[in-house]
Parts: sequence; C-alpha cells; structure tokens
Amino acid sequence: MSGLRLLTGGESHGKGLLALLEGIPAGLEITEDFIALDLRRRQGGYGRSRRQQIEQDRAEFIGGVRHGRTLGSPIAMLIANRVWEDWQEVMQVAPYEGEPKKVTRLRPGHADLAGAMKYGFDDVRNVLERASARETAARVAVGAVCRRLLEEFGIVVHSHTTGISDICARVEGEPDWEAVEESPVRCADAEAGERMVRAIEAAQEAGDTLGGTFEMWATGVPIGLGSHIQWDRKLDGQLAQAVMSIHACKGVEIGRGFAVAAGPGSQAHDVILPPEQWDGRPWRRATNHAGGLEGGITNGEPVVVRGALKPISTLSKPLPSVDLHTGEVIQAHYERSDVCTVPAAGVVGEAMVAIVLARALLEKFGGDSLDETRRNYKAYQKTIGPRGK
Repeated sequence: MSGLRLLTGGESHGKGLLALLEGIPAGLEITEDFIALDLRRRQGGYGRSRRQQIEQDRAEFIGGVRHGRTLGSPIAMLIANRVWEDWQEVMQVAPYEGEPKKVTRLRPGHADLAGAMKYGFDDVRNVLERASARETAARVAVGAVCRRLLEEFGIVVHSHTTGISDICARVEGEPDWEAVEESPVRCADAEAGERMVRAIEAAQEAGDTLGGTFEMWATGVPIGLGSHIQWDRKLDGQLAQAVMSIHACKGVEIGRGFAVAAGPGSQAHDVILPPEQWDGRPWRRATNHAGGLEGGITNGEPVVVRGALKPISTLSKPLPSVDLHTGEVIQAHYERSDVCTVPAAGVVGEAMVAIVLARALLEKFGGDSLDETRRNYKAYQKTIGPRGK
C-alpha cells in the first residue's frame, strides 16, 4: 500500500491554502522557485480574471524540506491569499458579532444549491469558498513536487489546449511544447489559437463564459505501473478520477477514447513492433490509440489523458435563478470570475496526472530514500524484454 497521500485545506478568500503531501522519499531536490513556475503557469491563459494578477501565488515550505532536499516526512506548504486583507471580516474565524451578510442567490451549475442542502447552510458562502477552483493552486503545488520526483526517472508531463468552445486544434502526434507555452491559450495550433482568443473576447463582451478540452501527455513512463488485479488499482481508472475531480470537468477519455469506440477493432488496437523497431526503448507500438494503458497497466507508450471542461458557472450577466431563503425568482449571484479557464485546466491536469503517476511509481518501486527507489527502478528495468533473452 503506497504511503503517498495528499490533503489540501483553505478557502478561496481565507488566509491561504494549505497542502500536505506524505510519502515522497527522502533526498529529492526541490525548491520553492521550482514550484512557483507551475503556479505561475496555472494563473496564465487568455480569459482569466484580474485576481490572477493580484495573487502572484507562491508556495512556502513549512515542513518536510531541509537545505533544498526532502526529509521523507510530510511536505507541508502554505499559499497565502493576497486578497485576505479585504476579506478579513467576511471570512473571520472568530464568532461574528451581529448578522453577517449572507449569499442566497444560487448559481446554476455551481455547488451552491447542492452544498447548502447537504450541509444545512443558510449562507451559500459556506459552500462556494471551498468549492472554488482557487483550491487547485494547492494541487498544482503538490503536483510540482510529484513532477520533480518523476523527472528523476525520465518521466515528463505536459499539457495543451485541444479545443475552446467549438474551435478544435489540429495537432498530429506529440505537440510542440514550446509553441504551447508561448500561446496565450496554450494551443499548439497557432491558427486555432487565434480563433480561440477571438471567441473568448466575444464571450466576455456578451457577459458569457466558454469551456473546452485539454490534454495531458506523460512521456518516459515505464511499462508496468498500475494493475489489472482489482478495479480500484487500474491506473486508467485512477487517472480518470483525478482529472474528473478538477473543477468544472465533466468528461475524461484515455488515448483516442470515444473515437476508437466508433470504429472496428482492426483500427483500435496498437500493433506491437519487433525489437529492431524499438528505437532504444522496449516493446514499442506502431500507434498509441490506447493512450499508453492496457488492462489498467502502463505499456511504455506516452500516457495521454484528455479532459472536457464545461463553461464556468459564474457569469457577469447572471442566469435567472431562485433565492435560497425565499424561493423568489432572482438573478444568480456574481463575484469576479474568469471567462475561460481551459488553458489553466491543462496545468491543473498536469498536476493531477503527475500525482497519480508518482503514486503508482512509488507503489511499484518503493523506497524510503530516493537512492533506494532508483535502485529498485534500475533493477526492474533489467527484467523488461523478450522472455527468451
């Protein structure tokens, strides 16, 4: 049973966000500057709100790291909310004197109504603060630590925007990752990216929001992570759950997913190539329709996971709704919000894929120290190949 465990805490307008990651081996080099790179990428992308310029997120280590290396103990991080000064009264921890101003205007598509009913709240702020995608900053910080671990084993995780609204990128094979990072919408197809920007501008002008699709690639993943033994140990299932847990994500597919479901088996499966075509890595395939996973186990090809993000539910021109207290027909609640978060969702998706792969790698190769994990990994690599050789 892997010891890699993650918890996050904190509210959108509270003092800050907390992240606790347990199970990373001792001896991994990691710095706050390394994590800051991914936090900055999460805040980018065309269509984000002004809060992303206000926050300038940075994770501070408060445990588990000494002199730039992990200790093997839980890694604790704090991300301060820069807006806290303006929200101290609204979000104070101490008992409130008098009657606080309550949010009762329910937003269709948000956790407002379901959360208020589940927990018995008469103030939707008690739900929306934690249901906010602000929480993903803590996940990205943890994901950066896991990314750093994966790098030690030659595993690299990227993401790109494959669609915004009805505009789809045309990309064959692995995208140009430099082009992705230079694009304001993180799209490798420059022409499609320009149309995506115009669509976001039009939506903003109309007081509307846009969704889309984003795709993660993990390259260098060895054969054998995950398991076919039990349903909850299948790695594709774990990846799907992790990506689906991203706020506003309503669909996940592995590899060509729904596309292969529409065709015959002769075009769905990845032919295994002979050794002379392996190009330095064992057991190569002619295609990667399966997205690097067969039977819940990685097969050595890039792990490819795609998520579908619905349009954000907080609109500057609110939808009609109902008041939580009176049942009166009103306009839904509005707080400053993004128009489109698909580019940022890809960065969050990278974090979730990195977390799942790091957990699977440690389950397979174990080790209390990084050196021990490396030895286990190298020993396993020597066993991979045709059984007669």
